[in-house]
Amino acid sequence: MTLTPAFLDELRARTTLSALIGKSVKLQRAGREWKACCPFHQEKTPSFTINDDKGFYHCFGCGAHGDAIRWMTDQRGLPFMDAVKELAQAAGMEVPAPDKRSAQRAERQKGLREAMEDAARWFTEQLHGIGGAEGRDLLQRRGISEEAARDFGFGFAPDSRSKLRQALSDYGDAKLVEAGLLIQVEGKEPYDRFRGRLMIPIRDVRGRVIAFGGRIIGDGEPKYLNSPETPLFDKGRNLYNLDRAQTAARKAGRVIAVEGYMDVIALTQAGFVESVAPLGTAMTEVQIERLWRMIDVPLLCFDGDAAGQKATMRAALRALPLLAPGRSLGFVTMPEGLDPDDLVRQRGADAFEALLAKPEPLVERLWAHEVAAEPLDTPEARAGLRQRLTAHAETIGDPVVRSEYVAEFRRRYDRLFAAPVRQRDFQRRGQRRGPWKPPEPPPSPIVRNVNSGGIDRVLAKAILAGLIRHPAEIARHMEVLGTLRLADGALGRLFEAVIDVALEDQALDGARLRTILVKSGFGSIASDLLRADAVAFSFTQADADQTRAVADLDEAIAVLVARPAVDAALAQATAELKVSGSDAAFERQVALIREQQTLEARLANLILADE
Repeated sequence: MTLTPAFLDELRARTTLSALIGKSVKLQRAGREWKACCPFHQEKTPSFTINDDKGFYHCFGCGAHGDAIRWMTDQRGLPFMDAVKELAQAAGMEVPAPDKRSAQRAERQKGLREAMEDAARWFTEQLHGIGGAEGRDLLQRRGISEEAARDFGFGFAPDSRSKLRQALSDYGDAKLVEAGLLIQVEGKEPYDRFRGRLMIPIRDVRGRVIAFGGRIIGDGEPKYLNSPETPLFDKGRNLYNLDRAQTAARKAGRVIAVEGYMDVIALTQAGFVESVAPLGTAMTEVQIERLWRMIDVPLLCFDGDAAGQKATMRAALRALPLLAPGRSLGFVTMPEGLDPDDLVRQRGADAFEALLAKPEPLVERLWAHEVAAEPLDTPEARAGLRQRLTAHAETIGDPVVRSEYVAEFRRRYDRLFAAPVRQRDFQRRGQRRGPWKPPEPPPSPIVRNVNSGGIDRVLAKAILAGLIRHPAEIARHMEVLGTLRLADGALGRLFEAVIDVALEDQALDGARLRTILVKSGFGSIASDLLRADAVAFSFTQADADQTRAVADLDEAIAVLVARPAVDAALAQATAELKVSGSDAAFERQVALIREQQTLEARLANLILADE
């Protein structure tokens, strides 16, 4: 199907944007515009504006921007064509006829959709009939209320090979087989797929039934049985309860992904309507992208057993190539032996809310998993840890996020292993202390990259000043400090002195370190670095809050590591653009300029404002 720009422009013109958005968001008139608290992020003061004349909305807080179609795809979560069809119907417009192939596919799906809806109604009738007592008993034992059973559309499949087939015989066996409701075995009559099971409809983002999950009533395997993949149902692209959760997620400012239907239903009953679940498979890249369309940092809350934690790691690794600035995953670990369904039934909603309040970041989950993977008491094992962490970081597509992960893994590795060794590595040249020791290893690729691109000497001076004030941070940043050590002149000599003294006595505080530096002849240059008006970072100031100063120092070092690599890549892209003039080279140059601006903004955010 081809939609012309003229058709889309007419559709936008016939849609009053404020009326569309006002269906789900409380609006206030502000002159010729409307304003509201942004539905895309949590805020108390309205920064979301709607301009009907221009046909767009914009949030000055989070940057969300779009027209009526974008609202339907981003806020409602609809596919583009579904958004167009719904808007066109409301505007009284006819969507252009699809091509022959698309029309055949739509007609084929139409018959399947009707069959699935009729099957859902039939299953519900069976649950509330005489034969559905077992199903009703199971719902009661699981603590599922009548209201929840009705909202989620629970049903019951009798333990029969032909009752559903007979009830929906008007569709014909071929259509019911294609819908996944019957099983066709060569040489035999088709028979009902779901038998003796509590039935749970699976809906698409628009709330239409596209598949079923069936939980066995008594003993037997499999405990849960899903519909097969059909023209309506792709289990790797859909999420259970997405149609109900997407609006709730934007209001709550979070979305919770759990393992199964029963977890979702129990959480919804407990007030966590923003819950979804994958459909009998590990979380896929498409499902993760669907979560990101709602929330920047979705929460994954899988069971605490081995299978649940394995599924958690698979999701983490699949997310890595897709990470972007501000976009990640959070992980909530359940108490041993409990799943979310058990937890809210046994301990209540407050216990689950307490777990959600302290999610584990993605970087922490990866680090903890690899550190626990094997004993780390040999050089080879420690090298293996470093290799695995590097391999994870290298799968990240976004270069800025990738550099942050490289730096973070290096900091954690150094904290765990490097400090005792580096105390010997940074002895002054010519000073013999005990037996011969091997020379320090060659610089890492990132260190070489920093040196080849040239470090920012102003930033380097500020960082050195911060380390003098906070010498306890030196051991945490040994790898990056190696780049400063290669600087020449007085800065390099001061650096070596600071490292020597600080690593000789790791309990040293800033005041005592400065006293030692004065006695060693470095008083003048150290004083220049520490002048209050030298560089206005929190970590260079004498009276700064310790927690903020340490955090800002970490951020400044991360920028110092990342910026030369981005600068070098930008220079190369600019050179390629001059030679080739290709669109690809231009796009890469623009992307790298944005990365460079992002780093500059991060650094600018650290500069203290004038009082």
